[in-house]
Amino acid sequence: MIDPVSPTSDICLLLRAHAEQRWLCHEVLPVLRQLEQRDLLPEEQLGAALAYLEVLWIEASQRAAETDAAYAELEACAAYADPRLHHKARGYHRDLLNLRKAIASHVAQLVAAPSDELSQDHASSC
Repeated sequence: MIDPVSPTSDICLLLRAHAEQRWLCHEVLPVLRQLEQRDLLPEEQLGAALAYLEVLWIEASQRAAETDAAYAELEACAAYADPRLHHKARGYHRDLLNLRKAIASHVAQLVAAPSDELSQDHASSC
């Protein structure tokens, strides 16, 4: 049983990590999937989709900062936490970090791709 005077940092981290994970899966990943199938997107929608992805990624970074702040708070209070809940919260955060890293890699590739293509087009026309 959790001591009633213990900090709620572990619960806060679990809730924040869960919310961030759901947001990434429901907001960012669908846009990534669309952009990964560029051939199916009309040319005039590509720029808007990339801009939207950039806006989503800014929000994702803000959400990540909030989740990481909750993690830091949990680590500061680790001595007072329920060991099982503390372990679960840290594991959930670690899994979220892996998801963030994978998504960040895809976002970086997609956002960099148009400028690379423009550079190649410009070089070939000179």
